[in-house]
Amino acid sequence: MALRHLTPLSPFTRIPPRRLFTQKHFSLSVSASMTSSSRKVLVPIAHGSEPMEAVITIDVLRRAGADVTVASVEKRLQVDACHGVKIVADALISDCADTGFDLISLPGGMPGAATLRDCGILESMVKKHAADGQLYAGICAAPAVALGSWGLMKGLKATCYPSFMEQLSSTATTVESRVQQDGKVVTSRGPGTTMEFSVSLVEQLYGKEKANEVSGPLVMCSNLGDKFIMAELNPIDWKCDNPQILVPIANGTEEMEAVIIIDVLRRAKANVVVASVEDKLEIVASRKVKLVADVLLDEAVKLSYDLIVLPGGLGGAQAYASSEKLVNLLKKQRESNKPYGAMCASPALVLEPHGLLKGKKATAFPALCSKLSNQSEIENRVLVDGNLITSRGPGTSMEFALAIVEKFFGHCKALELAKVMLFSSQ
Repeated sequence: MALRHLTPLSPFTRIPPRRLFTQKHFSLSVSASMTSSSRKVLVPIAHGSEPMEAVITIDVLRRAGADVTVASVEKRLQVDACHGVKIVADALISDCADTGFDLISLPGGMPGAATLRDCGILESMVKKHAADGQLYAGICAAPAVALGSWGLMKGLKATCYPSFMEQLSSTATTVESRVQQDGKVVTSRGPGTTMEFSVSLVEQLYGKEKANEVSGPLVMCSNLGDKFIMAELNPIDWKCDNPQILVPIANGTEEMEAVIIIDVLRRAKANVVVASVEDKLEIVASRKVKLVADVLLDEAVKLSYDLIVLPGGLGGAQAYASSEKLVNLLKKQRESNKPYGAMCASPALVLEPHGLLKGKKATAFPALCSKLSNQSEIENRVLVDGNLITSRGPGTSMEFALAIVEKFFGHCKALELAKVMLFSSQ
């Protein structure tokens, strides 16, 4: 797609929504034996695991009601995932060795996938799990680096991250599907396919009706062939060489939204500061994923930022709205005409009540849009209005983050990242 240059327009002049990325359909069959309500899932993580692939999988499966154990294969619970994202596991892998699971799902990322491969306890668990006819899955590097190395992909049709396809082809029949299921094995390609992958795992465990029930509130596209769009009003130039971006997190923050924003912006080489609004660095997010911030908000407010962006999550948004220091920082950002943004619950529960949407148009999580004083543009998945950017929910997080990349670094950079993450094939 050619880079489209923006030209100054009068306030609130609408630039027609433009096509960003298109996703392909995937289809899966569902095992009739996997229809009961209680399922136990293991998601192992390591230093260098891809945080989007781990956290989205955990989040979506917990939304479906699965009992998900996040297990560290390291010597400690805290794992330093890719792009500086810190995740605290629920248990060490050794604590899970004698537990039976209905699904074991491996995230990718390097060297995380290699560390999973080299974990003897995990290898034994997955091999026994497979021998017992249970469901197992891998995404990105994991199908080739871990599952393939363990001999668990022989004769199967599978996919993985493009640069590992040759390695996978030595044991499996490789395909370029975004999500591929063959028997009791589900594989997928990368960060940009993780939400589809996760919903497909819900479908395998609980059936299509539950998968549809879970995917709806995620604000995923109702049709995976639909075009993703960003709408922009009243455009101004955000570009700067090394943007410093503040991402606050709190207990109850939506973990998918936070991790996707942090991961994507750090891939673009932005200087992202993750600040805890709580009195300690570790927070427990909406679906009980434990994340560790870089600093406390008290330290973060001493700096200036090119963008302050709030993830959603009901509890997180309420914490932001109650933080006088954060609200004051946002007000100063607005008064300085510097970029700020929010998604999901935060536009309605933080920006609106504190007057930070005055004279602006915004969108938010569908169930909360009634709280916005101006609802004329709420149907947009991502909306930029001058120095404000807002978005709808977990399923729009990637588009939201890529729109921020485009505003700071240009459309070509956003498209480059979209391709690298397998969010777009264009």
